[in-house]
Amino acid sequence: MDLWYTEKQTKNHGITTKINKTLHHDRSEFQTLDVIETAEFGNMLVLDGMVMTTDRDEFVYHEMITHIAMNTHPNPKNVLVVGGGDGGAIREILRYPSVEQAVLAEIDGKVIEASKQFFPKIAGGLDDPRVDIQVADGIQHVRDNKGKYDVILVDSTEPVGPAVGLFQKPFYEEIYEALKEDGIMVAQTESPWFNRDLIRQVFRDISGTFPITRLYTASIPTYPSGLWSFTIGSKKYDPLHVDESKLHAFDTRYYRPELHKALFSLPQFVLELLQTEGE
Repeated sequence: MDLWYTEKQTKNHGITTKINKTLHHDRSEFQTLDVIETAEFGNMLVLDGMVMTTDRDEFVYHEMITHIAMNTHPNPKNVLVVGGGDGGAIREILRYPSVEQAVLAEIDGKVIEASKQFFPKIAGGLDDPRVDIQVADGIQHVRDNKGKYDVILVDSTEPVGPAVGLFQKPFYEEIYEALKEDGIMVAQTESPWFNRDLIRQVFRDISGTFPITRLYTASIPTYPSGLWSFTIGSKKYDPLHVDESKLHAFDTRYYRPELHKALFSLPQFVLELLQTEGE
């Protein structure tokens, strides 16, 4: 008998994939956590029924939430990841030789534990001596560390449960205060197909907080609709004004310096989300 996993991404749409077996099931203080072995995407991490990452396509999300900001800032030394307990963003941050400390503020320690066990290629950087793992509320951590960070990445789940506060203007204002005078933030901001109102609101809120705000997209097949957005807020450095010849080039699989500026050339319907209030 074939076994299939389905994520209901909206009331009317979902994604389904054949699974071989369930590897892990747990319930933390915050959420239900499952790891399943899929036939198409390898191991898949699922939180409260929502796909967070998979072996096969994780590189897209983790490279894209990381390298735009890290390659825009000329000398990122202190970096914070809010959420991101799988360790993928930390792995990409550690590619930069300037990094002295990478702090992971993940509210759910069980996500970190499961990622180390079932996603070693993603979580491998968590044992690096430059990494400070704090099982703590990322919102509170940001609030308590003013003027500390060069780059802050908001690697959150969907805006439900404990992650709701990560999509609100007071949090972006606190991120602004936690950044140094030339700091940069990036937040994952969901699907332009299914989360139009959220993208509008977040872009408006970040634009009202940071002098430079840009949105870019990437293709992630296991995320709702396959088209995903990220929003960058910067105090000083514009990702569209970088010198591409000076960008770091790593052994990445999606991001490359030649794509850096091109990623901000948005499809018309996405561009319209940032320009209009109506549908």
